[in-house]
Parts: sequence; C-alpha cells; structure tokens
Amino acid sequence: MPDTFSSASYWEARYRALATSGAGSYGRLAAYKAAVINGVIEANDIAHLADFGCGDGNLLSMLRPAAYTGLDISPTAIERCSALFPQFEFLSIAGLAALRPADLTMSIDVIYHLVEDHVFAAYIDALFTHSTRLVLIYASNLEGNWSSPHVRHRRFSAYVAKQFPAWRLRAHIPNPYPFDPGRPDETSFADFFLFARADTRCQLRLPGTPA
Repeated sequence: MPDTFSSASYWEARYRALATSGAGSYGRLAAYKAAVINGVIEANDIAHLADFGCGDGNLLSMLRPAAYTGLDISPTAIERCSALFPQFEFLSIAGLAALRPADLTMSIDVIYHLVEDHVFAAYIDALFTHSTRLVLIYASNLEGNWSSPHVRHRRFSAYVAKQFPAWRLRAHIPNPYPFDPGRPDETSFADFFLFARADTRCQLRLPGTPA
C-alpha cells in the first residue's frame, strides 16, 4: 500500500470516470444484501436509515426505507444519487454535521476500503455516534492487506468492542457466497454484522438465499 494512497481521491476519480461501486452492488450479491437490509428495516420498524457509503445507488434501488440519508466521500456519487433519488437526502461526508440521528446506520462494502488508519477511525466513530439503536455492517473482519491498493482488511469488531463498550454484537451472518478467487464478481469475503446498544432489543429476519 503506497504511503501516499488516498481512499477519498481513489473513489472520486473512479466515480468521475463513470465507474460503478463494483460487482458487489449488482447481481446475486446485491440481491442478497438488499434482502438482509430490508429484513432488518422491517423487523425493527426503522424510521430513518443512514447509509455511510451510498456509492452509485444501485443497492439503494432495491431497498425499502421509510426515510433515507445517503453519505459518500465522493461528490460525484452524491450528485448522481441526488438526481436518481430526489425523494431521499444525500450528504457529503464533509457535511456530516448536518446528519440527523438515525435508528439504523449501515456500512456496506466500505470498511475494507478505508486503508488509512485515521480515516478508518473517524468513519467508525461517525457510524456509531450517529445511530440511536442499530448499526449494520457488511465487511470482512480480519487483518491483512490485499493485492489491490484500495483494499485493506481489518478486524473491526475488536476495534468496536474497545471503542464503543455500550454496543453489543447481536448477530454475525456468514455470507452464503464466500469468496472464490475463480468467481470474484459473484462471491465476497464480507459477512453481515449487526450491532445494537446494550439496552436495545433487535430482531433479525434472515432471507432465503437468492439463486
């Protein structure tokens, strides 16, 4: 990983080049993620969902939130999503102070892209401090670098346990499509992790596995 690598610059350049959020936001992986997220929304009567990394908006097109705020590090991604979904609110991470508290905050395929330590720490802090009830994360949970400079795996659950002792990991949902290097666009090294405040009850409604 180059010392000068900037995750913010990488994603802005990627979206400005009309690239997508990646294969994981399409196909069966996206269908699976949407089913889990919608299940959490419906089972817990979520009134407001804040998505920390809305990307190109394709996953959002499959979700059923009552109210939604999408955040992203890329101004281009925010502009695109604002045009596609005028019924929802979109904010740059730089405008985080304008975000009202959400019943559920979520991070989908983002944490392992935060290669800089200070960016990772600030992101996790924002993710948990802006939720009043639940946090849903879809990410890898191990330590290690990757062949791509924009990927760095982290055992984020240990960091959360240390920095946010008022929160509890309530569910770990293994991916039904575990990573296969021969099928990188149809499989993933990420699992779902559902956190709740220690004094908060939560429900989990698991979907059937998409074909």
